[in-house]
Amino acid sequence: MRLAAVDIDIGTRSPTVLLNGTDAATLGVHPLDRVHIETDSGTVVGIVELSDELVAPGELAVTRRLGHVEGSVEVTPAPRPASVEFIRKKLDDDELDAEELDRIVRDVREDRLSDVELGAYVCAMYLNGASLSETMHLAESMAAVGETLTWDDEVVADKHSIGGVGGNRVTPILVSIVAAAGVTIPKTSSRAVTSAAGTADTMEVFCPVALSADEIRATVAATGGCLAWGGAVNLSPVDDKIIRAETPLSLDPHGQLVASVLSKKRSAGSTHVLVDIPCGEGAKVTNLNDARELASDFRRVGEHLGMTLDCVVTDGSAPIGRGVGPVLEARDVLSVLSGSGPGDLRRKSVRLAQVLLDCCDVTADAAAILESGEALDRFRAIVAAQGGDPEVSLSDLVPGRFERTVTARDDGVVTHVDNGLVNDVARRAGAPRATGAGLELHHRVGDAVGRGDPLYTVYAEAEGRLDEAVTVAERVEAVRIRAPDETLIERL
Repeated sequence: MRLAAVDIDIGTRSPTVLLNGTDAATLGVHPLDRVHIETDSGTVVGIVELSDELVAPGELAVTRRLGHVEGSVEVTPAPRPASVEFIRKKLDDDELDAEELDRIVRDVREDRLSDVELGAYVCAMYLNGASLSETMHLAESMAAVGETLTWDDEVVADKHSIGGVGGNRVTPILVSIVAAAGVTIPKTSSRAVTSAAGTADTMEVFCPVALSADEIRATVAATGGCLAWGGAVNLSPVDDKIIRAETPLSLDPHGQLVASVLSKKRSAGSTHVLVDIPCGEGAKVTNLNDARELASDFRRVGEHLGMTLDCVVTDGSAPIGRGVGPVLEARDVLSVLSGSGPGDLRRKSVRLAQVLLDCCDVTADAAAILESGEALDRFRAIVAAQGGDPEVSLSDLVPGRFERTVTARDDGVVTHVDNGLVNDVARRAGAPRATGAGLELHHRVGDAVGRGDPLYTVYAEAEGRLDEAVTVAERVEAVRIRAPDETLIERL
């Protein structure tokens, strides 16, 4: 069927084309079916959507994702990618082989799947899980389709946390310690998905993080480490597309998580990797048995990929540090590096840095490196190499000017600080996009508080966002308080 191709200014991630319902009926295609579009320069494949309002009969509206298509084109039905059948197979709880997984990964990479089909893949992995064999093949395929970094050093260190803990900004401190110990650590990190800040969001308060591969190499050559945003260097790009499908329902399938993390580490050229698995109420992993199972899979897949990998299970039942949000977390980082700061963040950073140094078989004292100021000097050197101000001070890190403090309603003891609710309040305030938005915790679990005592202060860069965050804060119990004499009784 010949149609007149017209441009339509709609930004889509997949190669979408719009047909009038009459022409679609004539072609025998439905929404999300594929069509071949034959042009003078070759054939492209589009994913069909219908619109009688935007497209007249006889026209084919082509989005920018397909490139420049114009004039009279021949449009014919096209088969769906084979990977759609493999996704259906996984939904039926059948194990996929290496070739099937590789086909899915390549089709995700090339945007051949619609959002619905990609969502179905995520649901299949969530509902039916992935075998160890599938996870290994998936990690290999995901690492193979993106850019890779290579290093001359025999030992290249890396660290990853599976996330879910508010304010857990260990990475900038750990990287500074490890690099100061003489170990190469080209750290690429993510931006926030559901939390109030990712490592990349916090580091962007100090310096640019969207570095090219060449800029990463230059920074590492000068300082031994870097703190860059992984999305800018196209390492395992399929992971970013899959995360986009996981985010709306907060799904994080076990096997997909392992494959995603380790594919990025392999692409980054890492040889020795530390994985932090926070565990506890409100964390992604809520019980020790699940944490141990996840650690075992990380180790086995890491070994399969040729990496030396160590896992630690840490307390994920409450936020780490005082700040939640880019600027507030940056203040915690700089405070710890300067010799003060929140004790829990300081202790965790030192302990994990020591584990990673031991994993790399490097004889160095992480605590001594931090206390001597060497880690702070190395952090400032990294900030400078990435184009930031190496003389940045705490007085430069100012949160949003609109603030309100949430107080205790009764006398009692803090028994729980909810990671999910804390992140939600901070995001309602505008974090991470508004870097000064977030909240600062004034009390930890076990602290005694009196009625009217401050529990946390919410900061925002816009008054409306502050009102929205405080409305949520007053409706939920992000900081749980129990009366000192309250007896907990379970009714059976």
